[in-house]
Amino acid sequence: MFKTIEYVDDTVRMLDQTKLPLEKTYIDYKTIEEVGGAIKGMVIRGAPAIGVAAAMGMSLGAESIQAEDFDSFFSKWEVMGNKLGQARPTAVNLAWAITRMKKVAQDNKNLSIPELKSRLKSEAQTICVQDIEACKEMGNFGQTLISSGSRVLTHCNAGALATAGFGTALGVIRAAVNHGKDIKVFANETRPFLQGARLTAWELNEDNINVELITDNMCGFFMSKNEIDAAVVGADRIAGNGDVANKIGTYMVAVMAARHKIPFYVAAPISTLDLTLASGEEIPIEERSSDEVAHINGKRISPEGVTARHPAFDITPNDLVTAIITDKGIAYPPYTESLKELASKL
Repeated sequence: MFKTIEYVDDTVRMLDQTKLPLEKTYIDYKTIEEVGGAIKGMVIRGAPAIGVAAAMGMSLGAESIQAEDFDSFFSKWEVMGNKLGQARPTAVNLAWAITRMKKVAQDNKNLSIPELKSRLKSEAQTICVQDIEACKEMGNFGQTLISSGSRVLTHCNAGALATAGFGTALGVIRAAVNHGKDIKVFANETRPFLQGARLTAWELNEDNINVELITDNMCGFFMSKNEIDAAVVGADRIAGNGDVANKIGTYMVAVMAARHKIPFYVAAPISTLDLTLASGEEIPIEERSSDEVAHINGKRISPEGVTARHPAFDITPNDLVTAIITDKGIAYPPYTESLKELASKL
């Protein structure tokens, strides 16, 4: 299994997802600013992976600070963290990881500055390990919902590339395969960034899992022909009522699944829950550059002068979600109760 991200000595190493599947390249980052740029530039993406990157970035930021006392250290570090938190607003794991790192610093303020920096680096590495473990737990829960012989649709990339390893939605599929189940995956190409075509198809092909690529506007056709048995997607943020923010186009998949009475599952770690939000209407939606819509691989595909829009995420209402698979168990409606119960297991 390839590594999406790792902490090597004083460097954060990431697999450059903008180059896949044509080129497998790793980039080393030595500053928190560089990590923030990698998150914003989609070198690393997927809510759990962004959280891991943020924790490691915070550690790099801590290492760069020259301070004699905790208050001086923390004030400089907090400014760095606030700036890093602006890299991508929708994925709640970014803010979650930064908040967790800040709490560790506050809880260990009596350490010397060198000892504190070492403690923060250890915490970032722990977050990475825990993310992989959470994905495997999620997979074990989720695979119970997938029967052998199932044809599963997924949207965007919610695999090892979107996490520290194993994956959320693809983790469910991997776990099903590991349990001896015969699974076929339909991968939506996921315009405009083509995460399904470039990343999901690449991952599954690497693992010898049966995958077939389709364009986003084909899933209704295949559902109507009874060629899809279930849909499994990831999430970037889940509100307290079970509304789900995920890659743009997810809402359409959920509507089509409901129309054809196909179960629609969401797989995400507990850290992706945002129980402070009553509904998905409160989730901020990142609007990315229109150039990513008007161009593919740097080549313009639309006429000069034509404007484009690029909301990177949409909201799937909870009534379209059959179940939410987490590392603490599976939540079913009503989600205001079941999600709160699972979150209490932390």
